[in-house]
Amino acid sequence: MNSLSLDSDLWCRRFHPSPTATRRLVCFPHAGGSASFYFPVSAALCGPVDLLAVQYPGRQDRRKEAGVQDLHRMADDVAEALRRWDDLPLTLFGHSMGALVAFEVARRIERAGGRIDHLFVSGRRGPSADRPEHAPLDDEGIVAEAKAMGGTDARFLEDEELLGMVLPALRGDYRALGAYRADRDAAVGCPVTAVVGDQDPWTPVPEAGHWRDRTTGAFDLKVFPGGHFYLSSRADEVTGMLRDHLAGTLRT
Repeated sequence: MNSLSLDSDLWCRRFHPSPTATRRLVCFPHAGGSASFYFPVSAALCGPVDLLAVQYPGRQDRRKEAGVQDLHRMADDVAEALRRWDDLPLTLFGHSMGALVAFEVARRIERAGGRIDHLFVSGRRGPSADRPEHAPLDDEGIVAEAKAMGGTDARFLEDEELLGMVLPALRGDYRALGAYRADRDAAVGCPVTAVVGDQDPWTPVPEAGHWRDRTTGAFDLKVFPGGHFYLSSRADEVTGMLRDHLAGTLRT
């Protein structure tokens, strides 16, 4: 593992430091996404909750680095970076590709003897050891899917110069997704909540329910109105869900 992978400031963005926080929420972006996607969530929850947003390589202030190469290897690095932040109980939330990364990070933290209070996996079907993750193979398909999903600012996808800035990260993310396989018996011990939009064409509700097989703890499935990026159109409700969960954890 190189020195960059051990630098938690490289991997984690803390938009609203909260010295009085008693819980920490770690958020993992979607393919092509960046830590700043979670800035509004951080602003809404700051105070009792300290939010860290993971910054993948190959984008924004890490744009000069090689992009994502392997989800398992990246999970190793993020889990190592989070060792600095284990002074507070951790809840993980990952959307789309981020759900897989969060799952793998949770596995590594638990395997090392750490504790995850809860894992939220959003907008992603339960991983399979046999079926590859869906990922377009060429740049045209990547751009078309990014436009259809709506998670990337349309200006970046329609302007040739701006597209050149975001396409390398998208390309790396999708290649890593296509290569990802979950170990057949991979599971976490913490409670898991799968969250999905009822009109998500990439994650049908029944397939989101397959996360049930990836935890030995409690499982819940929450369905919101909307498509793949329901968490943008239903931001207040999703933030409320997280606030209620973390507040409930604080009371127990």
